[in-house]
Amino acid sequence: MTLTHEPSEGRLGFQLAYGDTDTVGIAYFDIYYRWMERCYSTWLYSLGIRSGQMGDDLGVVTVGMSSGCRYVDTVEVFDEIVCQAVADRIGTTSYAVGFEFTRGDHLVTKGQMTFAVRQADDFSKAPIPDRLLKALGELPKPRFEVQV
Repeated sequence: MTLTHEPSEGRLGFQLAYGDTDTVGIAYFDIYYRWMERCYSTWLYSLGIRSGQMGDDLGVVTVGMSSGCRYVDTVEVFDEIVCQAVADRIGTTSYAVGFEFTRGDHLVTKGQMTFAVRQADDFSKAPIPDRLLKALGELPKPRFEVQV
């Protein structure tokens, strides 16, 4: 398999190493959170949006409200995995990005991160800015139905 790395498409591939696994070589649960954040932030960055500068650039900040993962299949050391960000739920003042981790065409883990949008100056609720809303709308729809 050729690892796919297309940040502008919300997609990145990686190969597990021993540092990603427990003592018997099975993926340690917290690696998915690192890859979800990396997939999300490099996707935004590829579109010219930096999470740490949203206050200055868009007048809002995003606050992580919840996250979760559903482990569907065992992933082991040296497995090649692709993480694909998907449009899970887009509201008016919050949104959820889903993450489908696949080995080949097989779903192994389904993750999700939910963000609330707040005014940069007083942290009051704010609508999703048009630039971010447009980007979220371009993420693909989920391919797999799994409740997180």
